[in-house]
Amino acid sequence: MAAPAWSQSEDEGFSDQNEQEASSREDSEDSESSLRDVLYMKMSDLVEFLLLKYHTKQPTTKAEMLSRVIKEHQDHFPEIFSLASEFMQLLFGIDVKEVNPSTQTYVLVTTLGLTYDGMVSDGKSMPNTGLLVMLLRLILAEGDCAPEEIIWEALNVMGVRDGREHWIYGEPRELITKVWVQEQYLEYQQVPNSDPARYQFLWGPRAYAETTRLKVRETFQRDYRRNLSSVLYLSEESMSNEEEEV
Repeated sequence: MAAPAWSQSEDEGFSDQNEQEASSREDSEDSESSLRDVLYMKMSDLVEFLLLKYHTKQPTTKAEMLSRVIKEHQDHFPEIFSLASEFMQLLFGIDVKEVNPSTQTYVLVTTLGLTYDGMVSDGKSMPNTGLLVMLLRLILAEGDCAPEEIIWEALNVMGVRDGREHWIYGEPRELITKVWVQEQYLEYQQVPNSDPARYQFLWGPRAYAETTRLKVRETFQRDYRRNLSSVLYLSEESMSNEEEEV
């Protein structure tokens, strides 16, 4: 039996309405995705700008960041600035600190008060203090003495692998078992009576001289409270982009 004419018309109306709603949702999702892409690019530009300021040891202001980097997306400055600051601290070990609230002036300093950033004199390399801070945290979390295998497991999660050149940190084994040991931030020693030989990491005397366990715990708690999934994802994206450019 054929459906009544009014029923067919009603079905067509519902169908059209569903299609319009689906199209509207797709347009909204596309718009949100496009905005996220734009904001990510602005965040990347701001990180690059802040790194330049760090290299040249110059302060910056909110007004300068808005005019030179953010431009037409000034309404989104808080979220762009927040994510860029997280990038600077987590990846490079650099804190973006406000020093004059009235002029909204910021300076770039190594986190935890550490005096070493690992950059060569020409300023072309990336600051690598972020990895050092992570190692100090891991050692502290392991009771002031971290087995080497635990360290490498944690670094692998971050995409830092033994024998593989990293776009920020270079060759990691050379950095953590030699460079930072020579700089006295870390101690790298054989586990007593281990056969076959196993090794462990401890804080070095320079780490104790420049920072404290309390400061390291505070930064860990601060970062743990953040939603870092987006930062870690974007750091992987940044690494991929950097490797492609190289």
